[in-house]
Amino acid sequence: MSDISIRVTGRAGRITLDRPQALNALTYDMCLAIEDALDRWANDTSVDLIVVDAAGERAFCSGGDIAELYATGKAGDYDYGRKFWADEYRLNAKIFSYSKPVVSFMQGFTMGGGVGLGCHGSHRVVSETSQIAMPECGIGLIPDVGGSLMLALAPGRIGEYLGVTATRMSAQDAIFAGFADCYIPQHLWPDLIAKLEDTGDAAILTPATLAPPASELQEHQAQIDALFDGETLGDILNNLRKNDGEFARETLKKMERMSPLAMASTIEVIHRLRGPSLTIEKALDLEYRFTYRAMEHGDFLEGIRAAIIDKDRKPAWQFADMNVPLAATGKMLRPLGNAALTLENTR
Repeated sequence: MSDISIRVTGRAGRITLDRPQALNALTYDMCLAIEDALDRWANDTSVDLIVVDAAGERAFCSGGDIAELYATGKAGDYDYGRKFWADEYRLNAKIFSYSKPVVSFMQGFTMGGGVGLGCHGSHRVVSETSQIAMPECGIGLIPDVGGSLMLALAPGRIGEYLGVTATRMSAQDAIFAGFADCYIPQHLWPDLIAKLEDTGDAAILTPATLAPPASELQEHQAQIDALFDGETLGDILNNLRKNDGEFARETLKKMERMSPLAMASTIEVIHRLRGPSLTIEKALDLEYRFTYRAMEHGDFLEGIRAAIIDKDRKPAWQFADMNVPLAATGKMLRPLGNAALTLENTR
């Protein structure tokens, strides 16, 4: 497959995304190929660890390739998207619980589906160019691919803030928020990858890891915790509107571009997950309840139209006044019964 290079080099299973012209966006076939490779290598004693990287300077992976999702959804075929998401989520869970180290090198943009691929492994490397985000609310989805788990685990109310504003994290922000582990300057990566291939030992990353610069996100945490301490989207909006500070104004401006239904559902999902019972399976199940319904009942198709197809940046969101009834989020997140997500490979 020309979009991806999968091979074994030395002691490492190697996965390189190779669509730099498309910012290495993940296609459905790429997801399936990655899963097949992980299945092969799980019990291969010649493979000690997995290294995931990407071609080009601009992006590790900008997200999922959504053009076909839009085309099928507009034609009234919702099953293709449901199958895509179910299979992608199974891959995310597999990376999260993989029996061998998974080392990801995330330069440039890492967003949406790229987070699901790069941020669930055991060793998540970022650099001076890294920008990581969960921008799904801007197209009518909620942060998915297991991203809701990381948002629920982030310090204080950082998860709510990142989830509903699509704020891009620098390398240092990503480490603070729990989306990355190692800050290593990018010019060192080729030699490190060669050593990983030669030794099969992820511990070689430790000497190269530097203390990242100060996190801007961390500096704003006190404000974020105060502004986002509400139980619902309405509570948070009230806090923001009553605050005349610049940070609150800028935050509100970001949120005004997002799907209100998606934001309200994002906050609800994070609140349901937060606590001792949090698991990747629970996070993916809640995410799938929303994405399963996103084309038919949510804002997904309208969000894609406005951002990608017509590019008018003027989506006609449901609940455009941002007053989202609790019943609306309840509808998007209710259990799916026989259609519930299963993480068993049935293909």
